[in-house]
Amino acid sequence: MPAVNTLMNDALRWLSWVPWWAQSLILIAGCCAVVLPLHRFASRALQRAVANRTLFWRSLVARTHGPTRLALLIVALSTASATAPVSWEVRIAVNQILLLAFVALVGWACAVALHIATVIYLRRFKLDAEDNLLARKHFTQMRLLERAGITLVALVTVSIALMTFEPVRQYGVSLLASAGAAGLILGLAMQPVLSNLVAGIQIAITQPIRIEDAVIVENEWGWVEEITSTYVVVRLWDWRRLVLPLTYFIQKPFQNWTREGASLIGSVFLYVDHTAPVDAMRRKLGEIAAKSALWDRNVVNLQVSDAKETVIEVRMLVSARNAPQAWDLRCEVREKMITFLQTEHPGALPRHRSEWIQPDGVLPAADRLGRRQAA
Repeated sequence: MPAVNTLMNDALRWLSWVPWWAQSLILIAGCCAVVLPLHRFASRALQRAVANRTLFWRSLVARTHGPTRLALLIVALSTASATAPVSWEVRIAVNQILLLAFVALVGWACAVALHIATVIYLRRFKLDAEDNLLARKHFTQMRLLERAGITLVALVTVSIALMTFEPVRQYGVSLLASAGAAGLILGLAMQPVLSNLVAGIQIAITQPIRIEDAVIVENEWGWVEEITSTYVVVRLWDWRRLVLPLTYFIQKPFQNWTREGASLIGSVFLYVDHTAPVDAMRRKLGEIAAKSALWDRNVVNLQVSDAKETVIEVRMLVSARNAPQAWDLRCEVREKMITFLQTEHPGALPRHRSEWIQPDGVLPAADRLGRRQAA
C-alpha cells in the first residue's frame, strides 16, 4: 500500500496543472483501467485451469466472477478517493457509495456461498437414476431452502444499506425487527410474497411435491419441473408449461402420483361382447406384459368389472416403473389386445343383436306373395 500511495502522489504532481475534479476523475479512471484488465486476465486463467475439471469447479469460477470484480473495484475506488484532492463533502459522498457497494458485496458473497454449499450437498444425488425418490426429496428441500435463504439475505442486505443513511435508518430497523408502522404497512403490501415464502418453507419441510413428481393439477397431467420461491412450473405431457403459485399446493387438493415411489399401476378398459373368452384374454394379457420391456414384473391382472345390456367391461391392470412407462404400457396393452380379438376372436367385439318375432295370425311376406300369384 505505501508503494501505491507513492504512485498516486506522483500522479497528482504530474497532473497539478489540471483542475482538482479532473485529477480525481483521471485517478479513478486509471485505477479502473488497471484493475479491470487484471481481473479479466485472472478470470480467464482460472477458467482455463478448471476447463477439464468437474462441473462444480467450473460453476465456482463462474459464480465468483462478479463478486471478485466488484471487490477489486471497491478497493481501487477507495484507494483513488483517499488520494484524490476532493472536498470533505465529496469525500463523504464517495465513502457512502463505497459503503453501500461493500454491503452489496457482502450480500452477494453470502448468496454465492449459499448456492455453492447447495451444489456441494446435492452432488451426491442423481435425478436421472431409476429410483430417484431420495434425490428428488433432497433436491426439493435444498432448492427451496436456498431460495428462502437468498430472500433473507436480500432482506438483510437492503436493511443494512438503509441503516447507513441517518434519515431512513428507522426503516432499516423496521425491516429487521418487523416493528413500527412502516413495518406493518410493508408487511401488508408484501403479503403475497411473504405467503409464498412461508409456503415454500412449508413445502420444503413437508414435501407434498418434489422435483420431477408426476402430478395432476387443474385437470392437467405433468411433471414438476421447477420450484421457485414464489411459483411452481409443471411440465405438461404435451410440453406446455403450467405455472402455479406455491400457495396452490398448500391450499388446494391435487394428485401426486409419485409421492412415495415412482411405480404406478395403469388400468386399461375394454368393452367386449358377452361371449368374449375372458380366460383367453387373461392369458394373452400375461403374454403381452411378459414380452414388454415396460412392465416391472409386479402387477398384471384382468377382471370383468361390469356387465351392461350390450357389452361387458373388462379391466386390465399392469404396473410400470414410472408414470411415462405406465402410460406407454397401457397403450401397448390396449393395442395388442384389440389386435388379438380382431384376429383370434372377432365375435368377441361389441355387437348389436336384433330378433324379429312373427305375430300370431300374420303370414310371412313370402307366403302372402305366393298366394297372390296362385290366385
